[in-house]
Amino acid sequence: MLKIKNLNKSYGARKVLHDLNLHIDTGQIYGLLGANGAGKTTTINIICNLIQADSGYVSINNQPITDDTKALIGIAPQENLLYRSLSCEENLTFFAKIYGLDGRRCREQVLKTLADVKLFDRAKSPVETLSGGMQRRLNMAVALVHQPALVILDEPTTGLDIEARYDIWELIKQLKNQGITVLLTTHLLDEAERLCDQIGILKNGQILAEGNLIQLRQYIHAEEIVVIKTVNEEKAIALAEKYGFTPRRYGNDLAFWIPEAMELKEIIARFEDVNIDSISRQPVRLEHIYLEVTQQDVVKSNQR
Repeated sequence: MLKIKNLNKSYGARKVLHDLNLHIDTGQIYGLLGANGAGKTTTINIICNLIQADSGYVSINNQPITDDTKALIGIAPQENLLYRSLSCEENLTFFAKIYGLDGRRCREQVLKTLADVKLFDRAKSPVETLSGGMQRRLNMAVALVHQPALVILDEPTTGLDIEARYDIWELIKQLKNQGITVLLTTHLLDEAERLCDQIGILKNGQILAEGNLIQLRQYIHAEEIVVIKTVNEEKAIALAEKYGFTPRRYGNDLAFWIPEAMELKEIIARFEDVNIDSISRQPVRLEHIYLEVTQQDVVKSNQR
């Protein structure tokens, strides 16, 4: 569906994308993860033909990116593309006409899209009267009104409460059920875990790791992760390494990769000579994988 091959982009002396390669199959939800400055926005702008790459190749449905492929793409940026004084219906009609819809087809598609995002009953409501979650759903409707093949969602749930976030998640799942391909950028790793078929971890303009959650989990050689609080961290690390537990720092937490399934009493027994204030067990999550992939160049001594 979407193919990116050896994509490069620089702004002056600053290299933003380095031989970026990415492939998304039709109907997939692909999560593109990366810190601010990793290259996500530049990649999106190139896909949408808003800026030109220095070199490389991008295609949608086997068509090279041109002005003609813009109609195949719908984008919902992080900042809502909405006119606050206009109604939901007026907003969608405006954007539908930009995409070339008119007459009866335009009205039918506007009303259908409002129904799809559960805003049909608010068609005549000005945007300024909507909740934040409703506005975000309408912003997604702008990306969907012309029935694109590829929808790009840039941080679609940032700043929303949990109920509004769940509404957006359900809408994204519906897009997948309709066979629409989704490129999702997010800083919420639990969001990517819930929604994405494939995940790419982007840093310094390169995909460092890519795959589904099972494939990405191979970056963490552990059955589970144990977090320990103790005043004697150095001794805990020495004991852990003796038993084959890999130490890691996650923020202020001292954690250990446990390589095989163990009872809690067995784990505690390994640290019997350490005064432990608390111990907790966690499954291996995407946040652990993300940190491991993006911080591979961090010296272990600095992680302690």
